[in-house]
Amino acid sequence: MTTYVFSTDPARVDRDRVHAWLRDESYWAQDRSREAQETAMDASRNYGIYEEETGRQVAYARVVTDGATFGWICDVFVDSDTRGEGLGKMLMAAVIEDLEPLSLRRLILTTVTAQGLYEQYGFTHFADPTRVMVRGAGDTSGA
Repeated sequence: MTTYVFSTDPARVDRDRVHAWLRDESYWAQDRSREAQETAMDASRNYGIYEEETGRQVAYARVVTDGATFGWICDVFVDSDTRGEGLGKMLMAAVIEDLEPLSLRRLILTTVTAQGLYEQYGFTHFADPTRVMVRGAGDTSGA
């Protein structure tokens, strides 16, 4: 059985792998350039899950935050070869634990496919979605 470890170390993130995942397999970032991905990662808190023995990255998430009041969890991705092993749960639990000391007033995310996962960690739908607005062209259903 493979053992996995969580890390908050941004230097450990396999940026090539993360960009390939998001470009080739996500529904929300297929048109994101490598330059844009690098800029986004540099301006965010980055998280990863890695195979303990090999160090191979198998999951990723990042959080855009001001560090005091608000955070947006985005680009959550689990390698297709390891889905079903509980890594999404491991990632979310660890990300939320890492953010707890910040006492953020609001933590948000968007998803099309994983509402059930995020509900396990206290996420709910907006009470009044008509109050949420977005500016920008394109698909607004994902991150």
